[in-house]
Amino acid sequence: MAYRHDGDTLREASPATTPAGTSKAAMSQRMALLVAVGLVLAAVNLRPAISGLGPLLEEVRAALGMNATVAGLLTSVPALCFAVFGATAPRLARRFGPVAVLVSGMAAITLGVALRPLSGGTGVFLATSALALAGIAVSNVLLPVIVKRYFPDRVGTMTGLYSMGLALGTAGAAAFTVPLTHAVGGGWRTGLLLWAAPAVLALACWTTVALRDRAAARTGAPGAPTPADAPPVRVTRSPTAWALAVFFGLQATGAYITMGWMPQIYRDAGITATTAGTLLAVTMGMGIPLSFVLPRLASRLSHQGPLIAVLGLCGIAGYAGLWFAPAAGAWAWAVLLGVSNCAFPVVLTLIGLRARTGAGVARLSAFVQSTGYLISIPGPLLVGTLYGSTGGWHAPLLFMMALLVCQISVGVLAGRNRVIEDGG
Repeated sequence: MAYRHDGDTLREASPATTPAGTSKAAMSQRMALLVAVGLVLAAVNLRPAISGLGPLLEEVRAALGMNATVAGLLTSVPALCFAVFGATAPRLARRFGPVAVLVSGMAAITLGVALRPLSGGTGVFLATSALALAGIAVSNVLLPVIVKRYFPDRVGTMTGLYSMGLALGTAGAAAFTVPLTHAVGGGWRTGLLLWAAPAVLALACWTTVALRDRAAARTGAPGAPTPADAPPVRVTRSPTAWALAVFFGLQATGAYITMGWMPQIYRDAGITATTAGTLLAVTMGMGIPLSFVLPRLASRLSHQGPLIAVLGLCGIAGYAGLWFAPAAGAWAWAVLLGVSNCAFPVVLTLIGLRARTGAGVARLSAFVQSTGYLISIPGPLLVGTLYGSTGGWHAPLLFMMALLVCQISVGVLAGRNRVIEDGG
């Protein structure tokens, strides 16, 4: 099927030939393929800087003389960076264009990940980590914008594609950083540096997209996206935007709690550390296939509320299982919580569906993700406080189930067929 660009959209087109004899439709198809590959490569690089550090954190601390407070900061600061730096993305995109800003985000990730292993002290390590996190933050916000710009009629499919890439990057970095480090015979510096390679690939791909866009804009050829001419949207006045932001924050809270505390719940139930780690891998691995399937399903529904409710109920069932029989049904609870965590690709899909224009998606994405990540910060800390003060998991699990009830409620509101440009 052939496509042409019409403003910010990629639409079906009839074949036409250029003076060189190459069809414009074919050029558009190649551009669409390049952008699709770029989306996957960008998504793969949005979490290894975080999830790849955890398995080597003990070695990093020993080598750099890093105290426990700073190490704790490294594990909790990503959400704050996502909120702060992500909020700058719409303004930057309006000034320079979303593709140019995404190129800068990929460059920041590449430099941060590549320079971090060269650090000789804690200060430089933190600074290079912050550089990578800043690139991740703006890229988080802009990927839904890129999807809306190039694939407006395939938001669910393309969101599912890059969500799957994100899940692969997250799980892959956590699972393979140590084995790859041992395979190449290196230390922690080599292990962290390995993840600069996929970042270089993503940077090269998006640089090519930017150059092709610029060349097409100069010649006036089809395939040069033009900014949408639309009035500014007051996102903070939209009930849908607020519902999405709270929904995003609550699902992120659940994900961070699961990643941080689920292995300890299993270990306290008498399960070995190795098995507890495997159970967490099962939970996170559920996101790989479901991240591709659920956005496509969500985009075909007129109201995504029922899907959101099913995901939340799976999480409630999983937490209830951890309450009553954490060891006996361990594998079932891991699967249920993995399904529940797939609210993340669904909310990314909703960001693309709840705004009509690329500019609207940019503002909505920045607001939802920045506000949502701020909401998610206290959750894991509160779970730790409840666990420490009660000496057991009943109070924390009750708290987690209450959060899921709230998540379902706001998710149903966010799932209504509204767009923020209409005041919804």
